[in-house]
Amino acid sequence: MLFPTHLLVAAGIGWLAGHPRLRRRLRDAPAVLTGRTRSTGPTLSTGWLVAGAALSDVVDKPLGVLGVFDVYQSVGHSALLAPVAIALAASHRHGLAVAIGWGSHLALDAFHVVVNGRASDALFLAWPVVSRSDPLAIPPGEFALFYVGSPSFYVEILLWLAALVVVGRSRFGVGAGRESGG
Repeated sequence: MLFPTHLLVAAGIGWLAGHPRLRRRLRDAPAVLTGRTRSTGPTLSTGWLVAGAALSDVVDKPLGVLGVFDVYQSVGHSALLAPVAIALAASHRHGLAVAIGWGSHLALDAFHVVVNGRASDALFLAWPVVSRSDPLAIPPGEFALFYVGSPSFYVEILLWLAALVVVGRSRFGVGAGRESGG
């Protein structure tokens, strides 16, 4: 998926975590699953979620561009870092948000390669233990052009349109069924 969509999804997770209906449903969930501190409800920081979602690309794209690795999904995209993410999540609520953002990035990238018919490319999750025999080693700018028109590109378009609808409804009451003041 494209970098901005990772950030959008992380912001969406933050919005959902603060949504009153979801807060009510999560009220009885264990605090470790929701980031709650006592009875304050979910406290996932959208900023930390977005930072976690950005982390994989902020680490890996420069490494690929500089030629440190021959792929653009390496260290930051490896699910082998899950123990580090779990430790970070257990350390503090901001750590939980970073870990969730990072995990959402990996899940979206794996989803995107499967939807595009390249399921074997999801092996990036096991880097460096397993590597793809024919990695799609396209620099980020060229990748965006290659990606336009692929099946997961249209999924991204739908995500952005859904985000616009949510923002429109919450900011301007579009389609929200609000009564007029008159």
